[in-house]
Amino acid sequence: MRGAPFLLALVALAAGCGDDEPAASGNGDCEGVEAPAPREPGTHEAPTEPLAANTSYGLTFETSCGTFSVALDLALAPNTAASLVALAGAGYFDDTVFHRIVPGFVIQGGDPTAKGTGGPGYKTVDVPPPGSRYVKGKFAMAKGGQEPAGTSGSQFFVVTGEDVGLPPDYAIAGEVTEGLDVVERIGALGDASEQPTQPVVISSVTVTQS
Repeated sequence: MRGAPFLLALVALAAGCGDDEPAASGNGDCEGVEAPAPREPGTHEAPTEPLAANTSYGLTFETSCGTFSVALDLALAPNTAASLVALAGAGYFDDTVFHRIVPGFVIQGGDPTAKGTGGPGYKTVDVPPPGSRYVKGKFAMAKGGQEPAGTSGSQFFVVTGEDVGLPPDYAIAGEVTEGLDVVERIGALGDASEQPTQPVVISSVTVTQS
């Protein structure tokens, strides 16, 4: 099993270094773009109200490799879902990068500092059920190695392997419903040190409701 997607897994990451010239695209379906400048994550407050139970919520990610959509699971991770909706609505994820890409395992983003150590200044907890499996397309939350199961900040990961064998420690916030090919495209752009081979930028994350 590959290393778990801890927030502190990688400290020095190429994705946020802001090279002078955009990297040439290593994938014909991804734009060759310059990474946005890292920024301070700021201090935010956790939502105090739950999301409407009779409404379906999702997130649409516009990236330099295409668009993918995630359906949030309010039953499995109500606190995490409310946090993600609030952060996305505030533009927290806009102009950030996938700072960790492990081919055949996960793509990880959600950190404005692009270092793998940033977060919104609060934590939520949604402990996943025993026996939870992290299969391709699952959208879950990264955490520090010493934090309790289900702890979340802002950093998320999308599973790109068929079943990556992680223990049920990471809050499962939803799953990809559209654009799994985009996720797989991003997942191919990682090297042996788990760094992106080119910047993959999240230009915006939009909240959807139905």
